[in-house]
Amino acid sequence: MTSGSGSGGAPRGGIDLGGTKIQAVVVDERQIVLGEARHPTPTEGGPADVAAAMSAAMTEAAGLAGVRTDALAGVGVGSPGDVDAQHGTVTAARNLPDWEGEFALGDALEKALGSPARLGNDVQVATDAEFELGAGRPYRSVLGVFWGTGVGGGIVLEGRPWVGRGAGGEIGHVVVRIGGELCGCGRRGCLEAYAGRAAMERRARQRHKKGAKTELFKIMEERGRSRLMSGIWERALKRDDPLAVELIDDAIEALGAGVASVQNVLDVEAIIIGGGLGIRLGDPYARRIGDAMLPHLFDDLHPPAIHVAELGDLGGAIGAALLAVPASQPAV
Repeated sequence: MTSGSGSGGAPRGGIDLGGTKIQAVVVDERQIVLGEARHPTPTEGGPADVAAAMSAAMTEAAGLAGVRTDALAGVGVGSPGDVDAQHGTVTAARNLPDWEGEFALGDALEKALGSPARLGNDVQVATDAEFELGAGRPYRSVLGVFWGTGVGGGIVLEGRPWVGRGAGGEIGHVVVRIGGELCGCGRRGCLEAYAGRAAMERRARQRHKKGAKTELFKIMEERGRSRLMSGIWERALKRDDPLAVELIDDAIEALGAGVASVQNVLDVEAIIIGGGLGIRLGDPYARRIGDAMLPHLFDDLHPPAIHVAELGDLGGAIGAALLAVPASQPAV
């Protein structure tokens, strides 16, 4: 196996840790993907089991790229939860199994892979990738809205990522309904409680148990899945499934209110819709989110541009790989 991409520097790894999937890539210095692998996120165990699955995905991607993991210049990780990049730890990744406390994810990956690991927030690194390489390139300020298992946000202002004191961009926990549905964070009325795919699945199961007619779970069984993945929602919508249509309509209404509220504060040039559902449902639903924002926008005469993430499912992993760029080397 070789240790480089053949065009000058050692390749880098990137891992996007999601609630249902772990996406790993190996890229060269131009961010061209040399190898990729996708593994399911464990649903049982704990942080150590998730770290082991991440290592396995990265090892497979590196093998397909023709490089050992210990020959990578570094591995970047986009993780949910409270990410402490300086210490390489992640706390309270609530969409992952038994991950409330602090876990030294960076150390675990470095030991398994033999390469330096750098951590960042999953949605922020995906937003950074879109800003540098994808739909955000024409703009100086963007808001990334990643609609998937949860609802995450990333912010770039005047060309620089904005993470606040570490928890900036948590758009999923903007309150869209006082005293509303219980969110996975333990609070009520959050955007994620209406639009996050995990919350939507909980509501669908509750409604189905009470007799609501739906094709969602039939499609899930047909596809050999145990959860309502984005593709299942897409297929149900194409069949005009009444429960799927109702829950997606609720999600879009909540997204419109929540994203507009953030736009009223930040006034960014463009909003980029990503995540499993955002990418799978594409432009028609991105436009619906834009339309749902209009009644709530203070400056409704100058709404932001709305784009679907150009980098698709690999955006988070490519963005994570940007974290592994040495300080002396430009990312692009």
